[in-house]
Amino acid sequence: MTNNQILRRLRYCFDFKDSKMIEIFAHVNCEVNKEEVCSWLKSDEDEGFVNCPDVKLASFLDGLIVHNRGKQEGVERKIEKRLNNNIILRKLKIALDFKSEDMIAILKLADFRISNHELSAFFRKPENKHFRQCKDQILRNFLMGLQIKYRGETRES
Repeated sequence: MTNNQILRRLRYCFDFKDSKMIEIFAHVNCEVNKEEVCSWLKSDEDEGFVNCPDVKLASFLDGLIVHNRGKQEGVERKIEKRLNNNIILRKLKIALDFKSEDMIAILKLADFRISNHELSAFFRKPENKHFRQCKDQILRNFLMGLQIKYRGETRES
């Protein structure tokens, strides 16, 4: 999945307006304007489409954590310059204050079954022998499950 697709799905899922998106970026001192946000949210084939850089998506996800859970005093977040699906999934887990059972339930809404052991492998350090790379299919189904949960839509919608 591209950063733009993830940003579009999260915006739709939580019904964020442009001003809310800008506010979320601002939580981590990332200044963006409406034109930038709109260019990232356009379809790939639309005129004016611009790829969303990893650092901007990481800033948005960190901003979402602060937006939902509050700013931690004395802790300055280091924004990742490179993202992968494991990092994105972990940031969403933190932002939504989900436990493993919550994530499994979200995936189940999208008709995707996964065990607790399989899920925990995504959150391990890469050097751990039980680490597993999170594939696009998992992230896509997780975002679909969020959409079903928060927008009340069925899988076919």
